Amino acid sequence: MNREQFTKLVEREQAELRRFLLALCCGDRFLADDIAQEALVKAYLSCAGYQEQGHFVAWLYRIAHNTFLDHKRKEKSLNPLDEACALTDNAQAADSNFRYQDLYMALHTLPYKERTSLLLFYMKGYSIKEIARIVDCSEDAVKKQLSRGRDHLKQKIKR
Repeated sequence: MNREQFTKLVEREQAELRRFLLALCCGDRFLADDIAQEALVKAYLSCAGYQEQGHFVAWLYRIAHNTFLDHKRKEKSLNPLDEACALTDNAQAADSNFRYQDLYMALHTLPYKERTSLLLFYMKGYSIKEIARIVDCSEDAVKKQLSRGRDHLKQKIKR
């Protein structure tokens, strides 16, 4: 894949990718933009070796998901006080005028695996098989994550 092909494909998918990451980051626009930018740089640097013709979007989402996971691993190294501040900042990062703020706050309480599976399934319309490939786990694990995620989300939204 050359630079021009990569640019065309990214231009078509960039807004959806950012929307996915915004939901994954529970409304924290700055974090979502940082992760999107980092993922796009990683994808660009790897595009010469891209071999999966016709699966560019899934490949890009896998890179974005892995970049998100890298960020979560780094975030775990925070001490408990910093982590509590980060949770407060993330909850407040969702713009008060943003119509999905309650959903983002509910998503924020879910484990990231459940959140990712739910977003890829409902927001992007990926099949269970495709999600398993993107997040690198079994189809049964994705089914469990979707089921648990739906149950947890229902409980959080009812409150």
